[in-house]
Amino acid sequence: MEMSKASKQTTRHEESEHVQNPEPDQILSPRRSLELKQRKWWISVSLCLFLVLLGDSLVMLLLNFFYVQMKQDRREEYDQDLQYKGTWTQALIQNAAFPILIPLFFIFPKPKQNLETNNTSFLSLRLFFLYLSLGVLVAAHSKLFALGKLVSNYGIFSLISTTQLIFTAVLTAIINRFKFTRWIIISILLTIVIYVLGTPDFGGQPHDGEEFGYNIQAWLAFSATIAFSLSLCLIQLGFEKLQVKTKRYGNEKVFRMVLEMQICVAFVASVVCLVGLFASDEYKELKGDSKRFKKGETYYVLSLVGLALSWQVWAVGMIGLVHYVSGLFGDVVHMCASPFVALFVVLAFDFMDDVFSWPRIGALIGTVFALGSYFYTLHKRNKKKMAELKQSENNVEV
Repeated sequence: MEMSKASKQTTRHEESEHVQNPEPDQILSPRRSLELKQRKWWISVSLCLFLVLLGDSLVMLLLNFFYVQMKQDRREEYDQDLQYKGTWTQALIQNAAFPILIPLFFIFPKPKQNLETNNTSFLSLRLFFLYLSLGVLVAAHSKLFALGKLVSNYGIFSLISTTQLIFTAVLTAIINRFKFTRWIIISILLTIVIYVLGTPDFGGQPHDGEEFGYNIQAWLAFSATIAFSLSLCLIQLGFEKLQVKTKRYGNEKVFRMVLEMQICVAFVASVVCLVGLFASDEYKELKGDSKRFKKGETYYVLSLVGLALSWQVWAVGMIGLVHYVSGLFGDVVHMCASPFVALFVVLAFDFMDDVFSWPRIGALIGTVFALGSYFYTLHKRNKKKMAELKQSENNVEV
């Protein structure tokens, strides 16, 4: 009896200590936990937005540098065959640097896996097929993007590319059941105007004799924009319906999911582009291109490496925005970057008649309002979650 009384007293003492010293997860109130979660979310969104702006700028600067150096020998004299060469290489460059993300994937912490979900193998199989289809779609977009810029009038290509945001809005409403607000609609309309006025110049556009017919140019531009918009919506669908449901990362949205998506999709896209490179015999021209590069072979290699790394910076930022917000928001940020990129191109290159004119200045100012409108919607959404939590706490107290 004395032993049982002593054990009971010990148990009560331990319980009282547990109440006085709760676990770390129990220390924070639900309201404080939501505040910290939202703060972390805003930091993640800001980081991804910065990566998209940085990647867009670096890609356009290096693309202009590359094509300016190649222009003298590759594009001054009209040759029908030359118009296709280099497109598989550029498509491969857009995806091939994904191995640099693998160390980051293992560095970022992995939340505890939730094993309560049934049919995880079935969900993983669906996720595998999603990565496979997305890789093929991204490879197709990369090829069409590279080809369209080389054989189309860049003004026409850019003008048709403004429909990209419209396609994204329509597809995300159908595929992702996205709900629009008036502020998001205002942001979309402003972004379209910004992209039309603020598109940067491109040093690789063809001469008049090299351009394809307007019908082909239009189809190339439309195909590239549809492929890009569809890929954004499918990536969002993969995050919401497959990656989260597998519970491999618990119930949280973590940056490791972004890296997994980019590594797997870029791997498949690189394989497709590599097959296209060898099937088209384009690989035979690589050595000749490096010798014809004005700055020499070393700068040729460095420019391709820089392009590959810049594309990965952009892709991680873009997929991050899709993951944390939506594919539509990622497209808005991508297109709003055009005035900033145009400013850097004007400062770095001396293209004929290319100046940072008043329309571009207006587009730069309009970027603040376009992004501000969308951010206002996100702020209202987070504020609504906080209000609902406070109301539920008050109901519990009553």
